[in-house]
Amino acid sequence: MMFHYQPTLNNIKMNMTKLTCFKAYDIRGKLGTELNEEIAYKVGRAYGQIYQPKTVVIGCDVRLTSEDLKQATIRGLNDAGVDVLDLGMTGTEEVYFAAFHLNVQGGTASHNPMDYNGMKLVRENARPISADTGLKDIQSLAESEQFIEVEKKGTTQKYNILPEFIEHLLTYIDPSKIRPLKLVMN
Repeated sequence: MMFHYQPTLNNIKMNMTKLTCFKAYDIRGKLGTELNEEIAYKVGRAYGQIYQPKTVVIGCDVRLTSEDLKQATIRGLNDAGVDVLDLGMTGTEEVYFAAFHLNVQGGTASHNPMDYNGMKLVRENARPISADTGLKDIQSLAESEQFIEVEKKGTTQKYNILPEFIEHLLTYIDPSKIRPLKLVMN
């Protein structure tokens, strides 16, 4: 049985909390107040309920808060019945690559400045989710908390996408033509 959530005035709590971390193209906010583990859980839960993907990939950056936000998002996805491939510490571009390369139905990655954190969400084929393509629906459901209980929770397993990502990147260049190689590191 497929269920597609359609937010309406009849099924949204009128006393819901407005989530200010939802922007036009992503989710981002000041840590603790605009974005925290509870909100990350709701985002994962709403994403899973609305899009009903079988499997998604998720990664996070090096910030200390990113791992906790990622784990909360995973719990929300799993509670919505979604299986998760946890890519660990990755860049957003690796999550986009993994979402496409592994033929999963979506993904999320974290980004933003130090006192902030956030998520970029994609659907199948690494298609970004924005306010025009579903982010407002995720926000409405996360705010209303009208989550549906699923019969079977999703699972999570670790997945190292880095070797496949590097192999993919090397298809764009001929390493023998760029020697000697000079690198600048920051």
